[in-house]
Amino acid sequence: MALPPKTTTETHQEKLQRRKEAEETALMREVDDAVRQGDLENFGERYGKPLIALVVVLVLALAVYLMWWQPSQRAAAEARSETLVSALDNVEAGNLQTAYDALEALAADGSDAAAVNARLLRGGIAAQQGRTEDALAIFDELANDTAAPEELRNLALIRKVATGFDTMDKAAVVAALQPLAVPGEPFFGSAGELVAMAYLDQGKRNEAGALFAAIAKDDDVPESLRSRSRQMAGVLGVDAIEDVDALLEAQGVGQDAPAEGQDAASAPAATQPAS
Repeated sequence: MALPPKTTTETHQEKLQRRKEAEETALMREVDDAVRQGDLENFGERYGKPLIALVVVLVLALAVYLMWWQPSQRAAAEARSETLVSALDNVEAGNLQTAYDALEALAADGSDAAAVNARLLRGGIAAQQGRTEDALAIFDELANDTAAPEELRNLALIRKVATGFDTMDKAAVVAALQPLAVPGEPFFGSAGELVAMAYLDQGKRNEAGALFAAIAKDDDVPESLRSRSRQMAGVLGVDAIEDVDALLEAQGVGQDAPAEGQDAASAPAATQPAS
């Protein structure tokens, strides 16, 4: 037979204590809510207006950026590009001095890509006009401008060395361009050719031949430079041809053409018309 559950009888004193605790908890919650509300009101009174002003300023700044700054910057960039294009058109037309003068303001306006390209173009125009010292000064200044993009600084260095190659110490040429005359570098072909020519002037035929051969075998180098380097490597006794058939095909030599050194007598005789 199951025993009836044991019941716990709460005394009057315990009931009073529990009610007191509940009342204290409710009171503390009301006090806490009141404190929170008071803090919020005080914060709003103290910082409400500055915060609203800050939000308004941010909204206005965003509106100005979207409505004026962006279009203004875009228009300025387009104007700078148009200046470069116009200068290139003048160069192609032979109006070198007009192009040089038109680029002056852009070239002096910072070290971004447009300004740097303007400086490079002015240096090239000066060199084309025979003003070697002016060209060297422009290229040297740009090559040492740490604010300019690195690739354009390297290009300026190559242009400087190419412009002054004849009068430069060849050891200085090698020292300046050797870090760029490495396969995989963006200007390997141009820098490598100048370094190889400097090696030749120093009497270092083996180093020059090896570098010419490396340029000739690099698919990333323009074909005109590869062809020139291939010839120089051959003159120096270095084989720079990896695939003879591919080279002949690229040069438009047919497979049925007589082999090099074959005399005319061994070639098929031409059919003579009947008399």
